[in-house]
Amino acid sequence: MSEDTNIVLTTVDGMVDGFLNWGRKNSAWYLLFGTACCAIELMQTGGPRADLERFGSAPRATPRQADLMIVAGTITYKMATRVRVLYDQMAEPKYVISMGSCSNCGGLFQLAYSVLKGIDQVVPVDVYVPGCPPRPEALIEGLLRIQAKMEKERGWVRRLWTKGRKNSEGAIVRAPLADAYKAGA
Repeated sequence: MSEDTNIVLTTVDGMVDGFLNWGRKNSAWYLLFGTACCAIELMQTGGPRADLERFGSAPRATPRQADLMIVAGTITYKMATRVRVLYDQMAEPKYVISMGSCSNCGGLFQLAYSVLKGIDQVVPVDVYVPGCPPRPEALIEGLLRIQAKMEKERGWVRRLWTKGRKNSEGAIVRAPLADAYKAGA
């Protein structure tokens, strides 16, 4: 912007991406997916002391209205397919926070035969929140990192527009573990 004139020069793509990213960043609605003690900390973070809603995050009960999945707690192999189905039902662009040691790597139960050794085997994880269970401040830090990632993304509107127009077999990428469960292995 010049000092002697009041003219702003920008591109339409930059304005659209910037405006939409600002809106997405300040309205990251999350899908509640708590399966163990980390879910209690997730509820505490949504309570009045930590208050996730001051960051524009509100819990949603359906994956079609959520753009952020917070996986909090132990995930068994039986539950892993359901996590993948919920992730697939979320609209693009979508993000995942893995909250707690159990969802990150299996935690204390990693030696059990039925416990998944990390949710990243089923869905792509954007932010890992460590701890057993992590404090509300740690989850807020994870949410702030997701918001920073949302703010920096460019060109996602164009990718969404062209994704529906392409008929390529490689458009849907699934984790090998989820495919094995669907095949009945």
